[in-house]
Amino acid sequence: MEVAHAVTSMASSKGEVIMEFNARLAELSRIKGGAHPVVSVYLNTGWTDEHQRKRVRIFLKNGIRRARESGGSRKMDADLEWIQAQGESLIDQSQFPGAQGVAIFACQALGLREVLPVRVPFEDTFVVSDTPFLRPLAALLEEVPTALIVFVDGESARLIPLGAAGASDEVALESQVPGRHRRGGWAQLAQSRYQRHIQDHRGQHFDAVAEALRHLLESNRIARIVVAGEPRNLAVFSKRLPWRIVERIIGSVAGARHESASAIVGRAAELLARLEPGEVTPAIDDLLTRAAKGLNAVAGLEATLDAVDRRAVHRLYLLKGFRESGRVCAECGALQPGDRPVCRMCGKATDRIDLGEAMVNRVIAAGGLTEMVEAHGDLARAGGVAAALRYPL
Repeated sequence: MEVAHAVTSMASSKGEVIMEFNARLAELSRIKGGAHPVVSVYLNTGWTDEHQRKRVRIFLKNGIRRARESGGSRKMDADLEWIQAQGESLIDQSQFPGAQGVAIFACQALGLREVLPVRVPFEDTFVVSDTPFLRPLAALLEEVPTALIVFVDGESARLIPLGAAGASDEVALESQVPGRHRRGGWAQLAQSRYQRHIQDHRGQHFDAVAEALRHLLESNRIARIVVAGEPRNLAVFSKRLPWRIVERIIGSVAGARHESASAIVGRAAELLARLEPGEVTPAIDDLLTRAAKGLNAVAGLEATLDAVDRRAVHRLYLLKGFRESGRVCAECGALQPGDRPVCRMCGKATDRIDLGEAMVNRVIAAGGLTEMVEAHGDLARAGGVAAALRYPL
């Protein structure tokens, strides 16, 4: 099936861009090249003069030359020619002139032609592998996570996506919604789920909001939630939320129905800003403690590979410097460390693989989240990898 696609993010709102990228990232993570190599290229296109454009030209030229010298298939020649053409159009600024970074993926045998422009720069990278190289893109989405502000009172709710570029359009959920125009995308999803639930459970407003929120989070990569409202309402509302939503709530702020979205967003943004510095460290500390107690978490390569294979990982934590090769079974797909030529699960032949990239791809494909960690002593001592689980193993 052809997956050629170009995300024209420069013309979209921040919330829409992140959600679109989430969907594309999940689709790319499911691609398995096998006998057909996939070429992945990341470019820093935040240039201001001809010297920086020349740098990208030279980088692309060298990467394409090395790929050809590696003895790839004739079909890869077509991929390299296409990538060179895309690179030239980016350098000439005939496409995506406002992009600071661009990710390009190509595999003619799989119908893959992908160009993803973003507003932040990538480190120049050129990779030929069995699957798309997604770690830089996954890291980008974790570094600029989409937050959702959820205001709720006894009769209404407001959902406001908040990204690095500011707030996107809010969607209102009310017990009685008179004559609202139809909207598409995530807003229509939330409204339709809310209305369906409120009709079935008249008066159960908080349950209806929770149901709309649950379906919204299943379809979009929203890492953090800030709830807003009066403490009494928030206490009742939080008791009706499933664990997968509760764990994404990073705090609460005051809010009232008559207030503007900008007032509520301002308080939420201040809360998020206070939590940014070093917030991943206590999260990993807690995760490692839970892993030691066997409480919905694992640490270390063996245990994490097992959880990834079982599709049980909710959030994967991986040191940015993690480099570990291993094997993947050609028959059952099991991942394993070391260099055994046969699978320890089914005894079939195995192929060499980058375990870090394989884990990232599988977690994303299963609907999980990934977090690239700059440095953490205890995580490094545990093997550089750990995971929060959807359920205990």
